[in-house]
Amino acid sequence: MAREASVREPCIEAGLVKALVPHLNSGDQEMLLNTGRAIGRICFDNTQQQDQLVQSGVIPRLVSIMKEYPDNDPLVNVCLLALCNLADLDCAREALVEQDVADTLILQLKRAPDAERRHVILEILGSLGESDALKLQFTESGVPEALSLMIRDLQGHSDPHDLCSIKIASNLIVSLLLGDESMQKCFGEGSGEVYQDILSWLQSSNTQLQLSGALAIANFARNDSNCVKMLDLGVVPHILTLLEKHVDEGDVSVQHAGLSALRNLAIPATNKVRMLEDGVTERIKTLLRTDMPPVQFKLLGTLRMMVDGQEGAALKLGRDAVLLARIMEWCGAKDHAGVRGEASRLLAALIRHSRSPEVVRAVARADGVRHLITMATSEHVIMQNEALVALAIASAIDIESMRDPFSEAKLLPTLKNMLDDPVGAVEVKFSALGLICTLANSGVMRDELNSVNIKESLNKLADHSSSKLATQASSILTTLSDTS
Repeated sequence: MAREASVREPCIEAGLVKALVPHLNSGDQEMLLNTGRAIGRICFDNTQQQDQLVQSGVIPRLVSIMKEYPDNDPLVNVCLLALCNLADLDCAREALVEQDVADTLILQLKRAPDAERRHVILEILGSLGESDALKLQFTESGVPEALSLMIRDLQGHSDPHDLCSIKIASNLIVSLLLGDESMQKCFGEGSGEVYQDILSWLQSSNTQLQLSGALAIANFARNDSNCVKMLDLGVVPHILTLLEKHVDEGDVSVQHAGLSALRNLAIPATNKVRMLEDGVTERIKTLLRTDMPPVQFKLLGTLRMMVDGQEGAALKLGRDAVLLARIMEWCGAKDHAGVRGEASRLLAALIRHSRSPEVVRAVARADGVRHLITMATSEHVIMQNEALVALAIASAIDIESMRDPFSEAKLLPTLKNMLDDPVGAVEVKFSALGLICTLANSGVMRDELNSVNIKESLNKLADHSSSKLATQASSILTTLSDTS
């Protein structure tokens, strides 16, 4: 009767659920089966009733029934469906933390007779895995290993249900890796069963496994020791090969995830050096021809990470005309602020980390200075500072290459506005003063500085509450006065 929505409410009003719950303590399996079905159907899609069920202590009983009668498939199925319906409730998750439910679910996953049963168990694991407490409990109980084994057994199958199971399970493993302790346990210093299986996913023909593999590597690469260990174990060539498979009309998500993994791996300075020696930048530059903004964004960020603190890499990339041309194109990406911002940041990084006249002139020839000036007016303080520092370095190295672009882009009025801005960040004003100091010391732009009445702004800053700003402003005033 309770299969019909119109019948459920009268059943609830009549108190049937309260009357049925005690029967879950029966030792009669047939009674348990029919009681479970009745409660499940009456409470279907009724959050209030489901919450009351949990409060009545039904969670421990459902788990106990599955432990007592693990081979009674119809009864296990009823319990699993009930847990599946309740697993999104916070109170149910709290109750399950005490029940050590992972072992029971792993056992049923291994003996699941069909994809339907698998999917119910995977859905329960997915809902419960959102809880940090259960995430760690699952990992300690061997859930990632069980999922990995299931994926291994299903690989090569073409049945849509099996492919769906692979997708859900691999996504779930990636989700479990978001917990630091869970991630570290699965990594096992690079010898963990789960980590080894994930490496094989990178080489799989299954795009979903390739994606999950790359995302998992990015998760493992959340601390320096893991990054160094993975480089020792040779993960980078696998990621590069995967990226190259997807260069032309490949999967955008896989490219994005692969670049995220490379970027994370490149964070430790020692890894940067080794990755550069292994030609990583040359191989990922093949992605420059991509037209997909998410991939462009990640590629730019990865290249920026690779040159961070690496003079040689910044010099090599900064002299690359093809790369610079592509960066200029992306600096002007009207519809994609993220790509535009990352392109400008890479441009600034090439100058900041190379400090090379060749790179400065190459950027000037490519019409990159105007993009750096635009970046200096960004709403993000970190981007403003990076641009201003890059412009100061470029000016100190080769002021002649900078003069015309500075005039065309109206840099000096922009700098004056920064100094005069009553709500401007102190660090931005300080970086602006650094650039003005370089221009004042060069001598060749003194007239231009005076023409925008920069001294007026400097005089105001000389009385600023920040002693750092006041000292710098006074120093520049002295320089301008001495040379006027």
